[in-house]
Amino acid sequence: MQETVSFPSASLQSATGPCGWTITEWLAAYRQGVTSPQSLLTLRDQFAENDPAWIAIATAAQIEAQLQDLSERLEAANGDIDKLPLYGVPFAIKDNIDAGGWMTTAACPEFAYPADDDATVVQRLRAAGAILMGKTNLDQFATGLVGTRSPYGAVPNSFDPEYVSGGSSSGSASVVARGLVAFSLGTDTAGSGRVPAGFNNIVGLKPTKGRLSNSGLVPACRTVDCISVFALTVDDAQCVAEVAEGFDARDAYSRRNPHTAPLGFGQTVKLAIPDTLEFFGDEQSQAAYEQALLNLSAMGAQITPIDFAPFKALAEQLYYGPWVAERTVALTAMLKSQPDAINPVVRGIVESGLGYSACDAYNAEYLRATLSRQINDALAGFDALVVPTSATIHTLAEMDIEPVLYNSHFGYYTNFTNLADLSALALPAGFRGDGLPAGITLIAPAWHDTALASFGKRWQASLGLPMGATGRALPAPVQPAQPRGSVRVAVVGAHLTGMPLNFQLTSRDAVFVEQTLTDTDYRLYALPGTVPPKPGLAKSEGGSSIIVELWDVPLARFGEFVAEIPAPLGIGNLTLLDGRSVKGFICEPWAIAGAQDITGFGGWRAYIASLKKA
Repeated sequence: MQETVSFPSASLQSATGPCGWTITEWLAAYRQGVTSPQSLLTLRDQFAENDPAWIAIATAAQIEAQLQDLSERLEAANGDIDKLPLYGVPFAIKDNIDAGGWMTTAACPEFAYPADDDATVVQRLRAAGAILMGKTNLDQFATGLVGTRSPYGAVPNSFDPEYVSGGSSSGSASVVARGLVAFSLGTDTAGSGRVPAGFNNIVGLKPTKGRLSNSGLVPACRTVDCISVFALTVDDAQCVAEVAEGFDARDAYSRRNPHTAPLGFGQTVKLAIPDTLEFFGDEQSQAAYEQALLNLSAMGAQITPIDFAPFKALAEQLYYGPWVAERTVALTAMLKSQPDAINPVVRGIVESGLGYSACDAYNAEYLRATLSRQINDALAGFDALVVPTSATIHTLAEMDIEPVLYNSHFGYYTNFTNLADLSALALPAGFRGDGLPAGITLIAPAWHDTALASFGKRWQASLGLPMGATGRALPAPVQPAQPRGSVRVAVVGAHLTGMPLNFQLTSRDAVFVEQTLTDTDYRLYALPGTVPPKPGLAKSEGGSSIIVELWDVPLARFGEFVAEIPAPLGIGNLTLLDGRSVKGFICEPWAIAGAQDITGFGGWRAYIASLKKA
């Protein structure tokens, strides 16, 4: 049965604009009959044509065509909305990502071309039922972290229009922060999927490189580009990424998830922070970050400073070394044919790549590899590195005076991430003294995306901040789903938390989920002669519910875990009291004949405690 969700209004229009519903709320609204997908035509009419966040807004005809496709998809799913995880959910994409039937501009009208097909990620989102409402503004050719380098206008901060929105995914962040759409796609090469999230009080998920296909993306730096996700909640960002992800043979940099990474942080959260911090004189940003560290400590996190020198050295390579030539390669044709069509600041950055040789590029790659190894070694033993999403923020007027220097300030804690093959999650962290949002970013090795999201949900729930600039409270948390790429295992004896074999789970990055009960038709036995002592669980009429723990084991580590299980034990299917079926420990019948029936204790811990008392 679906959970009932309360809505602020049955209308899509609030006093300040569209409703700012999350994905969960959109789906619930459809299920409960609060609204229908046809209402997206009304939502579209509320978008202002002169809003600089948009480069193109869907026409009524484009939305009608998508609604027809949605109706056909629902019919193919036998009317089951649950088979379309983004059914009727409105979204937007940065205008350097293709959508079939739309122009792709990369914020350069002279570069614009009609896209014949959807980018792979857009196709996957639409197949899941999402409705594309428009394409958003950006720093031209995704070059900048400011949101001002566009002929379509500067995108203002959603809290104070005197300040920058952050870029390059400026429009994508703005339309989510203001509740115009439920989520959006941006891109992230140097921090473009994180800085705008921090400046607009929303979530920015920067996935592991290659997790989301880049087919249909105008490249900035092809080797490090990532399509990213903006959303009001971590739940929504994770949902979108899981729909959009997957190997794509058309993208030479696409990768398959090995499913070996941790699915969550350890029971004791271990966080690293830079040993030297830089805020460029911005005391309000510094105070906000220090408060965030206090909040993390209050959640039980252990915080340890680490040497930030290799991170800083690698960050400097992205714009102040041969790596900038990747941007030159991407725009070679424009530089030759229409150089004056390129924003002057962007052109200056891109043209600088012409000054490097092939030898310079190889030396830069050797340095990148060395610093990347140092960075990943430094993060070993920690769940994540926590940095300010941006060291500071500037006004639009200030950016006119120092467009390059101040842009570099924004990238101080972001530029190294993709070069070092790390995953990242930008999170709201409260507000500065002047009322502007402040953010933190969790950074971890590749494929730790799920672990970051798991903790990010806890963080967001603990702060209870309003979502974006909507003024709406964070909805009640939903029941956490089993992480994709995991096996849920019920343990009943020596593998329980604190028991002798629990390390066989924790050493494989398994994550504790909950303590619960089996169905009522199980019996528990103490197996004689086992070292360490182990129980056997068997299905039996006249049994009882037995206490078990559920753990999520990374899929690729599950075989290792099972290989260590000795006879007469094994892994089979176990039924829980609430009807769920999970993998769990079972015992061969022959071993039970001479074993002590300890079902009456209700669980292994109580039995072990009785032995100690005796």
